[in-house]
Amino acid sequence: MIHFIRNTVCLLLAWLAISTCQAQPLGCSPQKWKTAIDEFVAADEKTPPTPGGIVFVGSSSIRLWDLPKHFPELPAVNRGFGGSELCDSSHYFNQLVAKHKPRLVVLYAGDNDVALGKKADEVVRDFTHFSEKMKTSLPEARLAYIAIKPSLARWDKASVMHDANERIAAECRKEERFTFVDIWQPMLAADGKPRQELFRDDGLHLNESGYQLWTEILRPVLKSSE
Repeated sequence: MIHFIRNTVCLLLAWLAISTCQAQPLGCSPQKWKTAIDEFVAADEKTPPTPGGIVFVGSSSIRLWDLPKHFPELPAVNRGFGGSELCDSSHYFNQLVAKHKPRLVVLYAGDNDVALGKKADEVVRDFTHFSEKMKTSLPEARLAYIAIKPSLARWDKASVMHDANERIAAECRKEERFTFVDIWQPMLAADGKPRQELFRDDGLHLNESGYQLWTEILRPVLKSSE
């Protein structure tokens, strides 16, 4: 009897492990963001989401973007959490995005993925996972994916980032409601390297000039969603 119970428990644990792997992309560890997500959930309970707006989601380039300053006329909600990967935004899609019932989702993620060692095909896989959730949960909403940025701090990863961008752009062209926002070329100087004046001292995060550039590039996309 004890042997039977032990085997049953082992089978149950194995099933749970398989289910967890199927629920999220390989290599994703979203549990570490639970505190940040709980804070977003609490904020939404205090101020319920208004349907039909715009949700910005992704990593620190989103989190640090002062949306009220750069887009004061738009009903934009910031749901960026620094250090996150594409798979993290997918895992918490319902809490971060779907509950808002937005007309447009602006996504920036993939930067940290490559820095942590993911290859271009893995980044594209995780983007596809996110986009499939868009199609299923928000069939009428649009998606604007901001290209992985070229940065001074991660310039050694530029080839992988550029490859991922090219392939995600191709995926976006397959969907009428998806837009690939190319900020790669505008962020490069005449010598083909990232423009230093767009970054903070860490060479990774954008400064005010960087965000002004992104705002100018993204604004037409936001306007077209109205």
